[in-house]
Amino acid sequence: MTYAVRYYTKTGNTKRLAEAMAKVLGVEARPISEPVTETVDYLFLGNSYYAFDIDPEVKQFVASLDPAKIGKIVNFGSAAMLNSTYKKVKAAADKVGIAMDEKEFHCKGEFKGIHKGRPNADDVQAAAEVAKKYLA
Repeated sequence: MTYAVRYYTKTGNTKRLAEAMAKVLGVEARPISEPVTETVDYLFLGNSYYAFDIDPEVKQFVASLDPAKIGKIVNFGSAAMLNSTYKKVKAAADKVGIAMDEKEFHCKGEFKGIHKGRPNADDVQAAAEVAKKYLA
């Protein structure tokens, strides 16, 4: 199996999760400003809610993906107020014909004092455990 990890973050929370997952998968976590040029079985895509939606940059990134190079997207992230971004990312992925894996990872994230200290060490470890399930 081959993997790539990309993330979008404004606070650094999702980057911490991305780095833990990438370490398990043996790849480097990179921001979405770096395109996925290689063919991968799984693209782990980290993101969050900003103003009740995924950031336009995340939508643009998904729209730029080559469906011939991406097997499935695995959604992950953190957010202070809302839960999973799965449906929003899936809507973007559906437009370009890339499948979403049914499994994902989501945890609370600190924002302006809400959920202080999250994601914490347990959250980061839980993200790594999710990534381990994808190892061939």
